[in-house]
Amino acid sequence: MAKFKRNLTLVTTLLILLQLCSIVSCITITLITRNNTIRDGDTLISEEEVFELGFFSPNDSSLRYVGIWYQNIQPQTIVWVANREKPLSDHNGAIKLADDGNLLVVDGKNNTVWSTNVPPKLNNTVAVLLETGDLVLCSDSDRDTRYWESFNNPTDTFLPGMRVRVNPSIGENHAFIPWKSETDPSPGRYSMGIDPFGAIEIVIWEGETRKWRSGPWNSAIFTGVPDMFHFTNYIHGFKLSSPPDPDGSVFLTYVPSNKDDLSRFRIRFDGIVKQLRWNRDARNWTSLQVKPSKECEKYNRCGNYSVCNDSKDFDSGKCSCIYGFEPAYQNQWNKGNFSGGCKRRVSLNCSDKVDGFRVLKGMKVPDFGSVVSLNKSGTCKEVCVRDCSCKAYEVVPGIGCMIWTRDLIDMEHFEHGGNSINIRLAASEIGGMKEKSKFWIIIFSTIGALMVGLCCLCIWILWNFRKRVKDFLRKNREYSVKPTSSMFQVLVGDQVDTPDLPTFSFNSVASATCDFSEENKLGQGGFGTVYKGTFSGGREIAVKRLSGKSKQGLEEFKNEILLIAKLQHRNLVRLLGCCIENDEKILLYEYMPNNSLDHFLFDESKQRNLEWRKRWDIIGGIARGLLYLHRDSRLKIIHRDLKALAISCWTRKLILRSRILVWLGSSTTDKIRPTRSELSAHMVIWLQSMQWRGGSEHGSLIGYAWHLWSQGKTKELIDPTMMDNRDVNEAIRYIHVGMLCTQDSVIYRPNMGSVLLMLESQTSHLPRPRQPTFHSFLNFGEILEGQNVATVNDITLTTVVGR
Repeated sequence: MAKFKRNLTLVTTLLILLQLCSIVSCITITLITRNNTIRDGDTLISEEEVFELGFFSPNDSSLRYVGIWYQNIQPQTIVWVANREKPLSDHNGAIKLADDGNLLVVDGKNNTVWSTNVPPKLNNTVAVLLETGDLVLCSDSDRDTRYWESFNNPTDTFLPGMRVRVNPSIGENHAFIPWKSETDPSPGRYSMGIDPFGAIEIVIWEGETRKWRSGPWNSAIFTGVPDMFHFTNYIHGFKLSSPPDPDGSVFLTYVPSNKDDLSRFRIRFDGIVKQLRWNRDARNWTSLQVKPSKECEKYNRCGNYSVCNDSKDFDSGKCSCIYGFEPAYQNQWNKGNFSGGCKRRVSLNCSDKVDGFRVLKGMKVPDFGSVVSLNKSGTCKEVCVRDCSCKAYEVVPGIGCMIWTRDLIDMEHFEHGGNSINIRLAASEIGGMKEKSKFWIIIFSTIGALMVGLCCLCIWILWNFRKRVKDFLRKNREYSVKPTSSMFQVLVGDQVDTPDLPTFSFNSVASATCDFSEENKLGQGGFGTVYKGTFSGGREIAVKRLSGKSKQGLEEFKNEILLIAKLQHRNLVRLLGCCIENDEKILLYEYMPNNSLDHFLFDESKQRNLEWRKRWDIIGGIARGLLYLHRDSRLKIIHRDLKALAISCWTRKLILRSRILVWLGSSTTDKIRPTRSELSAHMVIWLQSMQWRGGSEHGSLIGYAWHLWSQGKTKELIDPTMMDNRDVNEAIRYIHVGMLCTQDSVIYRPNMGSVLLMLESQTSHLPRPRQPTFHSFLNFGEILEGQNVATVNDITLTTVVGR
């Protein structure tokens, strides 16, 4: 029992010790004192836990270094290294304060491998890691008293809040030295820092050789970085402190606009500097700038007195000598080796002070420029002229007068931004330039004058064209709108729909008919007078002008407006529009250029122009027009005036006149009589179109045709000059159909649809026509099975009145 109690006590003691060790390992160290040493595995963390100080090993390495990194960012991002030249080989190192107050890194044998090395002996010091990532050695009693800072001894990273010393008396400050490789923190061969001579600028060196420069600082941006022209200085956050320290030093600082952003500049082992910002959403570093990133950004790529151009209009890294210079080594230049640069074509003549200057714009100014205080020494140009060694000058905004007495090197042309620079040239070069300028001025002036003349000519042509168009529209104004209701209320009353018919102005119609001249007169009737008209565009029309005092003509005008305007068919002469102005009432029709059918049928000298196929086309076209009127139109129309005079010969169109009637019959007899009664007139025209000699001795054409038909002499009815033998049978068939359409009783006459079928079909059987009596009869007993049927004219005459 006693043994069990001893074992239980031992286990309990071990558990308590393990718990205490766990608590100790979780203690966050925020301060290094003489009694508080950081060993390998422990870390010093900034107050807000942004940065962390401790031991680390680079990738693929077992060596131990003391460094500072971002605490909560993975992968580990090192921003400062202490013992970069003397790494530890084991995990027995420590960071502690020495008796003299300096901060040390020691190995397992207590040998010092790195020290702040601040003389003389310091008392009561502590080491603190600030929120900016700055490791500070300061007084424990007064933290503002700082003896040493890691910000004053950076490695490869420029953090916000760092101050880079700029002092011409000290010279170039190679402040940032990158790692030797990605896995070796020891110092590499490149460096980045400040050139304090002239206007300060950031430079990247490889050893002592320049590899890139930012261009002069103009109190807002570095002028050799074109990206900075497009953004405010707050994005980049560079500032130069003022006034200078007692020793003449000023400090270049970097503070981003958003202090919550984690950002930094880092020079890599290959000499490339990047501006990086932590993306909290993507959890990675975003690259904002990379320098150098283009061929032309490489230092002095094109040699002395040469300009490098990286714009989209040139090949990458295109080199060219500035005006007045030529390649120093033409063969090498042709091979793409521009390192030899360019040389002057004509030497300067400083003694006579006749040298001139040529301006280059959008430039990265050359390196090694000097800033000159003018005071009472005159203008910047005058200062350069007095100095024979002056190669160029420029008054740079934010900097002042700069002159260049050394060779002009590292020049680059920017597509946007940049500065101007005045290059010194011999007087002969300036003279030649002036002559060339005069030549080009003459050329461009001539071209400009020609362009102005051409523009004036184009304006005149356009003005003249518009004037003609306006005159045309004024004389021939057509409105494609529905006529105003007030026009037709006067004519037809309120109960009738206004027709959708274009209207023409009286002036345009009068102009088209030459003011209704006698030379344009085509004919005259009860309606009024018909004229031929021609619009300015060449369109021909037939114009029917109502007689001013004709009441009959007024009724016919109403009829044509209300009915013919609604009829649209290719075999009907179309009503184009009307004109109603004051007492003028005019209708405009399509013009028939080759007269009507009767003009050819009854003139023996012109009959030969109507060959058989042409006559057939006329017969078929008129049949289709009648079929449209009788069956297919919105209104059932009876022509009532069908004759050769009402047919356009060559266009095969039927002329509608004001005598047309709307048929509203509904009984079976009504449906048959009006339309079939009109077939007889059509077929008379039909027979006339094929007859070559008259039949007056038989009393009528129908009697003459039947006489020849009954004796089997139908061929004698046909004009033998109008067809070949192969067309005779077809003509006889057409005469047969004509005889069917001229039978006495409308009951036996086929309708127009059947007629077209008979004409177009060569296979259908044709019935024998009944012999005409050639006189009227009243009894239809034979026709309708002995019933007494009286025929009367049942055609309904409809008078259209407005609603």
